[in-house]
Amino acid sequence: MSFVERSGKRTWRVRYWRDDGTHGSISGFPTRKAAEAKAREIDTDRGRGDFLDPHAGRITLDTWIITWFDALDVSPATTSQYRSITRNHIRPRWGTTPLGDISGIAVAAWAKKLRAEGYAAATVATILKIFSMMLADAADERLIPANPIRPRRRGRRRHEPVTEPVWATPAQALAVAVNAARLAGPTAGILLLTAAWTGARWGELTGLHRDNLTLTSDGVGRIVIDPHVGALHEVDTMLYLGPPKTAESARPITLPPFLVEVLRHHLSTHPHPHVFVNADGSFLRRSNFARRAMRPAADGTTIRAQPPVAAAPAAPGLTFHGLRHSHKTWLIADQIPEVAQARRLGHRIPDKIQHIYSHVAPELEARVLDTLQRRWTTALAALAAPNWSAAVASTHALPAARRRPA
Repeated sequence: MSFVERSGKRTWRVRYWRDDGTHGSISGFPTRKAAEAKAREIDTDRGRGDFLDPHAGRITLDTWIITWFDALDVSPATTSQYRSITRNHIRPRWGTTPLGDISGIAVAAWAKKLRAEGYAAATVATILKIFSMMLADAADERLIPANPIRPRRRGRRRHEPVTEPVWATPAQALAVAVNAARLAGPTAGILLLTAAWTGARWGELTGLHRDNLTLTSDGVGRIVIDPHVGALHEVDTMLYLGPPKTAESARPITLPPFLVEVLRHHLSTHPHPHVFVNADGSFLRRSNFARRAMRPAADGTTIRAQPPVAAAPAAPGLTFHGLRHSHKTWLIADQIPEVAQARRLGHRIPDKIQHIYSHVAPELEARVLDTLQRRWTTALAALAAPNWSAAVASTHALPAARRRPA
């Protein structure tokens, strides 16, 4: 029960029990009657489960952030992203502010300022999402009455321009791989080829173990993305093997015959347990690969002064993930059913019933491989490289010498 006591000659205060067993107090009541009314209100709210300790909201966001991250249970990569955004954006503005003083309109003004400073709409949305999660959990812990960040229906509509991801035709994908092989060695080129003709993610390929790659002499092959260690992750410069992106990402990916031949030759060139590695057997790092192979291979090196390797632009703006978009685009163009696309790319079909009961029959899988093999043949013809196997076997690289001048 709450009670009142005199706190000065003309003032009274209310004392109440906190959840941790200590006393809290609210001072400044001019009469005993006013203090008793507040004490009854506290007891009524506590009985309904609506009581909020008025001092709980005085802790600063900096203090709450420590508790919040201690309880956060997400992947290491997600934790790293949240910490980076908190450190660079949320704490500088709100760290010393008491939780109870954070208002929705002040947060809206801050978001407007971030957009005016040139931050992308997606970046601002991510910042607000993380900030909102912190405050929602503070509300759940009864530190504040409610999360002050709520959808705002006032103000002008924003029509942010949507940039469509760059995707490549098979001939462009092959040209990028050729450039990458010339710039950074055959592993880079074959990695890009495999990405384009399987639709696999960066981590799924750079973490691929030999034991999860099956290649037979009759041209049959498949990659298996392991559910436990099927992807390479990089968090705060640390590399480690762990589960792929989603449960559906753990899957087999069948390979067209040409890729079986290329990968068999590639494995014969190094003894390391993982398929795509540096010369010393270490894992590939995405930023290094993008700088040394992906970007110059796609954008070309002709704008550089005296580049070590002259490479004409093959698909400007194309990213490694863009090869996954390309693979999906090819499957759509070849009228491959959605279920086969989803299973191959590790996606979940939105319709739950269809996701559970739809399967890929062997004849449909054969059709997928046939269309991919045909696209490969067409790409070779476009780049005037008809003797791919002989070129790979003799040079341990992609047939750069057979590429037509741009």
